[in-house]
Amino acid sequence: MSNDPSVPPTSPDSVWKIGTRAVSQGRPAPDPGAPVNESITLSSTFHAGGALDYGRVGNPTWTALETTLADLESTQSALCFPSGVAAISAVMDLVPVGGVVVAPAHPYSGTRGLLNERQSAGRFMVREYLPSPTADISAELHGADLLWIETPSNPLLEISDIAGLSQQAHAAGALVAIDATFITPYIAQPINFGVDLVVHSVTKFLAGHSDVIMGSVATNNEELATRLHTIRTLGGAIVGPFEAFLALRGIRTLGVRMDRSIATAQTIAERLLTVPAVEKVRYPGLSSHPGHDLAMATTGAGAVVCFEVPTAAQAEAIAESTRLWTHATSLGGVESLIERRARWPFEHPEVPDNLIRLSVGIEDVDDLWNDLYQAIRANS
Repeated sequence: MSNDPSVPPTSPDSVWKIGTRAVSQGRPAPDPGAPVNESITLSSTFHAGGALDYGRVGNPTWTALETTLADLESTQSALCFPSGVAAISAVMDLVPVGGVVVAPAHPYSGTRGLLNERQSAGRFMVREYLPSPTADISAELHGADLLWIETPSNPLLEISDIAGLSQQAHAAGALVAIDATFITPYIAQPINFGVDLVVHSVTKFLAGHSDVIMGSVATNNEELATRLHTIRTLGGAIVGPFEAFLALRGIRTLGVRMDRSIATAQTIAERLLTVPAVEKVRYPGLSSHPGHDLAMATTGAGAVVCFEVPTAAQAEAIAESTRLWTHATSLGGVESLIERRARWPFEHPEVPDNLIRLSVGIEDVDDLWNDLYQAIRANS
């Protein structure tokens, strides 16, 4: 390749960085007079003889989004679903009846709910493992069909060795799926660590504006992609073109949002360590975190911080006393959110009832800190 900066590479998108590709991919052909953005296609059916025939099978607005997601994840394909839970459910549908799923002990509550519901119905068996940077789960994987990875875990922020777990799973003949919602492809592409399926709640950091509900699954396995497309088509779990447009628009700013949010999260976590009323801070960016070295070498620290105060009542009062932080569930939007996770009855019983989860947005770091600190002081 020429070193002359005036000579563009043969395939510039193959060397562009993720932040650039988030902006450039999924665009219409640059024909004279053509629009810069993919249009919202509102049609339930299409003229015969083309690539599309019916709106439950495909839509040009979906295609732009899915092409972009596949590019960012370094996979051959990506499929969108109407929610993150729908994407998780579709992956679980790949498991044969009577099969075995190996999953972390403290996953996202929606994942835990699906696993419990399907195990109770006799759909498959679930074996749990405790995530850690050095976890050996070969015993749990014996005879398994699917390994589910979540790192950092939600909300305990446990860190797993994606490559190591994937190797163990493949040696046992199991597929590997990862919920990479907290990571985002801007930070890392789990497919490069050996996983088979990359799942996202697009609702969160990818779309990034708390205005759309969506999920996605990306894979390099053509057979799995075909099966997932069939599951989506026959089950009717499709996204609307408006939602696809919003998600793609959100992805355009993924890089700048993640840079800002992660930097702010690091500062907030470090300042929380200095507050006497705070008993524990959970954040992979801190050297005190047990998964710090692995996280920083693979998936980064992320933009979610958790901390604990003496009592559940104090935690709830702190969440209710902020003015800039929004007291609400969910995460990954431009606005910073705060909540006590154990307020939800479906949360895992081992999640401390005094744990506060912060989703760090893009507001000014000092404004965020001052608001959080005053809430902690007022309720300590």
